[in-house]
Amino acid sequence: VVPTPINAFVGTRGTIKDCPCFNIGRDVNSLRNAIVGLGTNEKVIIEILTHRSNWQRQLICKDYKGTCGRELIDDLKGDISGDFQTVIIALMTPPAVFDAKELKRAMEGPGTNENVLIEILASRTNQQLREIRDAYQGEYKSDLAKDIAEETSGDLRRALLILLEARRDENCQGVDERLFKTDAEALFKAGEKRLGTDEIKFMEVLCLRSPSQLQMTFDEYKVITNKTIEESITSEMSGDLKRLMLSLVQCSKSAPAYFADRIHKSVKGLGTDEHTLSRILVSRSEIDLLDIQDEYMKAYGKSLYSTIEDETSGDYRTTLLSICEKGN
Repeated sequence: VVPTPINAFVGTRGTIKDCPCFNIGRDVNSLRNAIVGLGTNEKVIIEILTHRSNWQRQLICKDYKGTCGRELIDDLKGDISGDFQTVIIALMTPPAVFDAKELKRAMEGPGTNENVLIEILASRTNQQLREIRDAYQGEYKSDLAKDIAEETSGDLRRALLILLEARRDENCQGVDERLFKTDAEALFKAGEKRLGTDEIKFMEVLCLRSPSQLQMTFDEYKVITNKTIEESITSEMSGDLKRLMLSLVQCSKSAPAYFADRIHKSVKGLGTDEHTLSRILVSRSEIDLLDIQDEYMKAYGKSLYSTIEDETSGDYRTTLLSICEKGN
């Protein structure tokens, strides 16, 4: 048995964990049989890949190449398509590489999908961000900070680059009482107390302070201004910067609630944003998807499982439901 490596992308509240009865050879044979010949056995592909951790899937890829002389991802791409292919390939990709690819996709072609940049950079830990930067360099031989600087502008660019430096205080134990009072006062002076807004002060506090420090700051801010920090950001800022600042506030309070909200936005209204839905379910499947499902139920009175049943179809739906299935 190969010991599981320590992984920045694995938490304790995921729906997918290491399979205790993992047998690489058996999985490789089953996948090869599911892919070759007439027709594809999608059921086998889904059953195996949604019940193995990402680390175990990487071992399967390596053994598949050694046994079959082919890349498993290439064989899967040749046999399945559409949203089903997108989510399966996402499952097969190492987490930091997956985030790097999502950031690259958000910046490719005409226009930039700022929502993806905001979601990933606002919600990842320092270690995850460092690994994403390295993965991006490895995949594209390009510097992620440089590419983001070229594709964004103004205060949004400045804030994203601060986040990418991975300098947030992650001390969850203590709170600096003098600092949260100073920060709350500084935010008041930077926004409500003046004409125009000093966005740099907001960035400095929201991008660099620990979640527990921020909660104390927000409480103090409400005492001083009689407004929540969200109300002030909404009235003082606009566009992508406002979205980023609100995302940072939400993530500091509860990352699972933030992702539940992102999922809800991806499925409400006409049509479903399958890319966002797939990205969140896959990227949080080993971290906190159980908590996301709890928050989703709390906020919308409906389980995420039944929402996916209603909003998706076919093998794509089966895969997402299998990723969720240990939740409500």
